Amino acid sequence: MIERQGSPRSIRIVGLFPELLGVGGVQEAGRLTAAALCETGLRRGWPLDFLSLNDPPGLHVARVGDQRISFRGFGRAKWRFVLSAMGRARHASTGRDLIVLAAHPNLAFPAAWMRRVSPGLKTVVMSHGIEVWKPLPTLRRGALLQADLVLAPSRDTARKLAGVQGVSAERIRTLAWPLNPDFLRMASAPGSLLVPPAFPQHGRVILAVGRWAASERYKGADELIRAVQQLRAAIPGLHLVAVGGGDDLPRLQKLAAELGVADSVHFLTGLTREQIAACYSRADVFALPSTGEGFGLVFLEAMAFAKPVVGAACGGTTDVVEDGVNGLLVPPRDTQRLVQALGRLLGDDALCAELGRRGAESVQQKYAFAVFQAELEKILGECGR
Repeated sequence: MIERQGSPRSIRIVGLFPELLGVGGVQEAGRLTAAALCETGLRRGWPLDFLSLNDPPGLHVARVGDQRISFRGFGRAKWRFVLSAMGRARHASTGRDLIVLAAHPNLAFPAAWMRRVSPGLKTVVMSHGIEVWKPLPTLRRGALLQADLVLAPSRDTARKLAGVQGVSAERIRTLAWPLNPDFLRMASAPGSLLVPPAFPQHGRVILAVGRWAASERYKGADELIRAVQQLRAAIPGLHLVAVGGGDDLPRLQKLAAELGVADSVHFLTGLTREQIAACYSRADVFALPSTGEGFGLVFLEAMAFAKPVVGAACGGTTDVVEDGVNGLLVPPRDTQRLVQALGRLLGDDALCAELGRRGAESVQQKYAFAVFQAELEKILGECGR
């Protein structure tokens, strides 16, 4: 727990996170949120207490940029996690407004239980995207509807919170995720980054980054492999590099072999953050025709390296990628339009440079960590009134 004296506002925050040490968009969003809270807490004198359900038991430290994040993991012990959270609500400091930030809709339920022992506390629930695009189970949805504020990373997810879950519009706030400042640092000195040995040494490279799981086939890896098959004749030496692990990799590797492009499709797993950054730096184009992105942090990572991006015109991707401005959008699940967009970029270096430049500008102006931190502080201050 972090506590400083002399706070201009009497607020205390308990953060409930699904996981802070793992790999993935939810984990990265959680770390960015925790880092922003730490910065605000230290400056404003707000005590902070972070609990993580799925991280190993005990005390841990994570880092985002220069910010150190201390938290306690519970090793997937759900009831111990809930009871610990309720204990923190029961022993909340008098004279302070207690705000519980649940960093995933699945954690709205323990936040609601905390209110049972501390009726005056306020709850803020963060959504991520696809998990709220369909009706939640009754109890989970009921807990979500009890929240004082619900955060959405994109306009599309905000609309689905209202239309699908029934959250009133006045309780929804749209707060876009920022780019991790570590990526901005690496993008400013790409010459120091070393690509993994399996990265193609010659030819043009289309890069995709994600988790290739059977439950997340909406990411569009199949379409990218089929696009490479169609483009390879016109663009000799073309490669697709798919960074990330997942249980769907054997099927994707089999598909590449069946289409005769196994030598052009490379699956790189277990990479460090620096190696992933190096892949962005060396790629020609970034593409992820996903139909299930609540936001799409990977697009920001590619834009930080001034790379042109291609995404599907649906979900939260449309908040990040502006068609013809900082990237290209294609209709969902339309392989032919994806082929056309990739071919257009790979055949027009000037267009790639212009879209990449605008993408880098949008990251600096709209998705900087400081912008996110200031907006989150404003939202929490509003909730604490």
